[in-house]
Amino acid sequence: MSATGRVPRVPLVLHPSAEELADGGASGFVLVLPGGGYAGRSEHEGPGVTAFLAERGIASGHLEYPVAPAIHPDALDQVLLALADLRAGVHGAFSGPVAVVGFSAGGHLAGSVATVTEAERADLAARDGADVHTLGRPDLVTLSYAVISLVNRAHVDSRRNLLGETDTEARAASLSVERRVDSNTPPAFLWHTADDAAVPVENSLLMAAALRDAAVPFELHVYPTGRHGVGLGDEVGAPVTDWRDAWINWLARGGVHPPRA
Repeated sequence: MSATGRVPRVPLVLHPSAEELADGGASGFVLVLPGGGYAGRSEHEGPGVTAFLAERGIASGHLEYPVAPAIHPDALDQVLLALADLRAGVHGAFSGPVAVVGFSAGGHLAGSVATVTEAERADLAARDGADVHTLGRPDLVTLSYAVISLVNRAHVDSRRNLLGETDTEARAASLSVERRVDSNTPPAFLWHTADDAAVPVENSLLMAAALRDAAVPFELHVYPTGRHGVGLGDEVGAPVTDWRDAWINWLARGGVHPPRA
């Protein structure tokens, strides 16, 4: 915590066209959380994705959230603060829904903020001196081949990096996203490849089942083949690349879209 009592913010890197798009009538904003096993942040899932969104007229930025040796709740805190700052106009005059997209471990982080608990919000508010009501969930969440469970078909390195020496079965279970879903979880878009060897597709299936049980709207796409970390899918092509148009259409239905002609 800083001398002023506020939790220091990590950089939220806007795409260079983000403010221009917003000024021109683009609706909403997409906060991008790249993957990297909570050990790093992938370039192609961060700036690469914001560039893709900019080409389609959507305002976005990627967050340089904390990774190991930082442990939970550092990364979650920073996403909550970034969402609050975006909604308060700190980064520019963006209007409309705020969506979060996460890839792999970044997907776990996106899922965590979409299911953030009252206790987690209250704890951050106390440390930051913020109004707890400003620390809200995103309006939409996208989970790309996401790490969901930390106890069932878990990605061991992500769990180890996220929890460090605080790693216990009970703590891991409490941070398994599928166990945190409730009726206030925002609408979700999920996609995965069936033969993902690093983060098994069961992670997305568990999340879809939890969303269904909580009556939360969701869209799930499973493609037959594609390595983990495929990002936008340019290296493998169709059908994996089909996720992009499906996602853009889903965002538009949720109110995140380019300027209208």
